[in-house]
Amino acid sequence: MPKKAVTMMLAAGLVLSSAPTATFADPPAPNEMADHAFDNKFIKKISADRLFNRVDLLSKSPREAGTQGEYDAVDYIKAEFESYGYETELQPFTFQAWDGGNPSITINNIDFSGNVHTFTRSVNATVEAPLEYVGLASSEDVTDAVDGKIALIERGEISFYDKVQNVLDKGAVGVIMFNREGAEGNDFGYTYSGQDIPAVAIDREAGLSLVDQLQSKEVIAEVSVQDAGPIDKTSYNVIATTKPHKNKDNGQIITVGAHHDSVADGPGANDDASGVSGVLELAKIMAKTPTDTELRFMTFGAEEKGLVGSYHYASTLTEDEVSRTVAHFQMDMIGSRDSGDLIMFTPDGEKNLVTDLGASAGARVAEVVEYGQLGRSDHVPFFERGIPAALFIHAPLEPWYHSPQDTLDKISKEKLKETTEIVGAAVYQLARPETPALENSRVAPGPVHYEFDDRPL
Repeated sequence: MPKKAVTMMLAAGLVLSSAPTATFADPPAPNEMADHAFDNKFIKKISADRLFNRVDLLSKSPREAGTQGEYDAVDYIKAEFESYGYETELQPFTFQAWDGGNPSITINNIDFSGNVHTFTRSVNATVEAPLEYVGLASSEDVTDAVDGKIALIERGEISFYDKVQNVLDKGAVGVIMFNREGAEGNDFGYTYSGQDIPAVAIDREAGLSLVDQLQSKEVIAEVSVQDAGPIDKTSYNVIATTKPHKNKDNGQIITVGAHHDSVADGPGANDDASGVSGVLELAKIMAKTPTDTELRFMTFGAEEKGLVGSYHYASTLTEDEVSRTVAHFQMDMIGSRDSGDLIMFTPDGEKNLVTDLGASAGARVAEVVEYGQLGRSDHVPFFERGIPAALFIHAPLEPWYHSPQDTLDKISKEKLKETTEIVGAAVYQLARPETPALENSRVAPGPVHYEFDDRPL
């Protein structure tokens, strides 16, 4: 049955957004009891220890796209899928990375002795000017005093883009940024299109030393970025497929994904080893589960470079595959102890089949999950091809986001397991033969009411 028909069935009343909120205090209706029986049988197979142990293994070191660290993760993920019995393929693709060239700094005509990382992606230039410390470079921190000067900025709290844009708007001619408190190294960040000033990064100790010098004297700095430019690198998607029972094939496809790459200086325990572990766990327990639907479990490369892997995968889908793909479930950052509650984000802020199923599964497994509006993850390319898709994530994000502190000790087994259970119950609801296209009201999801939550990431 085409996905449009599935969505119409849900809209017709299988998941009723106007119905009262489901609670465990209420006696379950017959169809809800049937669902609980199916869910309990399915989700009790999900192991918190297995989920946690995979995060441990994957987060031993960074997995930046195009590096050996990423390829080691890809090799492990592929081997896991194959051990479960899936037909598995590596899908290579090329993306543009940045070669930092030869950055340098001088301070009062003395060569800077520390490491310098190219922060800019759009200009090769050399500027000399007085140094002006602007703290975290929020709009309140930056004044006209930075006009014609090189801005010294501390990393943290707001985005790289906003920091650079705030000083650029006030007339800064260059940027030196130093690392946030508790972070090591200087390999972070980049400028954006239109931010055409030389910008470099140094470590925290060196940055604080410059702040101290500015307390007692004027500092003249020279920032130079030379020979920087784009280079081609290779990343990979890992795709595992299982076909439905041959006598019950309804022609539909469900995809479940996460991204396996991390930022350059972070081990990425939550972002997104947690999501990868969830995908692998669901693949493991569904490997021997009869379905009437083709299942594709996948992990994407180069998400941190601009959703490159998921866009590549979506571009390879034929029109027939698009028409048969009824749902995409994306798990990104599902295990942090320090983040907020689970939410389902869609790019347009509208409910769809995935959020309906997720809310209904949440009501049966834990609690109703609300939805909101956000792009910025691998559900976007599916949405843009007309496939119902949603991102399952905890928000607001933890303080350790995109930092070297995104480590295993910040992972909550409870959050990791509960999110995997909710996504698994939603996928199973759609894929199991007892609910062909969710037509069988005896086991269709009970009506739930879930609200839009204007929650920031």
